[in-house]
This record gives sequence, C-alpha cells and structure tokens, in this order.
Amino acid sequence: VQLQASGGGLVQAGASLRLSCARSGRAFSNYAVAWFRQVPGKDREFVAGITNSGGSMRYADSVKGRFTISGDNVKKTVDLQMNSLEPEDTAVYYCAATRGSIGIPIFTTPYADWGQGTEVTVSS
Repeated sequence: VQLQASGGGLVQAGASLRLSCARSGRAFSNYAVAWFRQVPGKDREFVAGITNSGGSMRYADSVKGRFTISGDNVKKTVDLQMNSLEPEDTAVYYCAATRGSIGIPIFTTPYADWGQGTEVTVSS
C-alpha cells in the first residue's frame, strides 16, 4: 500500500484546513487509516483514525470537536477536516495504515504503511 498525504499549509489561528490521504496499491480486507502528527524533538502523536468500513472512528482528546476524519472507499482517500486550528496544531502530519483488522491503534508500531507527511503551520 502506498499513501500520499496532501493539503498542508500555513494558516492563522481559527482557520480550517483539509488534509487528504490518497491510497494506492493492494489493501487488506479490513484495516484502519490514521493521521499522526509530529513536531521536532517529540514522538509522533495520534490524531484521528478510521476503519476502512467507516464504522469506527477515534480521536485524540486534543482534537475532539475540532477535527473530523472521513473516508471514501471509491476515491480511496481518507480526509482530515481541521477546524478552529490552534498554534499547538502546528506539526508535520502523516497518514498511516494498518494491515489487517486490529482496531484503530493510537501507537505508531501497528501501522505498517506511511505517507510522506504534509506540513501544517498555524500562526497566532
């Protein structure tokens, strides 16, 4: 599976951005796609995830109510709508996919496939 993340940019606090993760290649029957983010000097942090069926979603407490994850199996994309952005949301955002049905893990290890990252900068 190959993943391509896009949609990052520079915005002011309070603005919105929509990230997209495009999937290509063969996928497993059941899997999850998640967004993580990372700032220099810190570990990669779980942001939100969704199962390929769209039946389950999971969010980090820090983004609940502001971010929405959605999937489109026809387009093979998973989007992350980010509203009310805060300077603390500044990071490089990565999408990742599991191989198989293991829920929506919040740690990076279960995710076998990763996109290249897209940078989000929120100015105050």
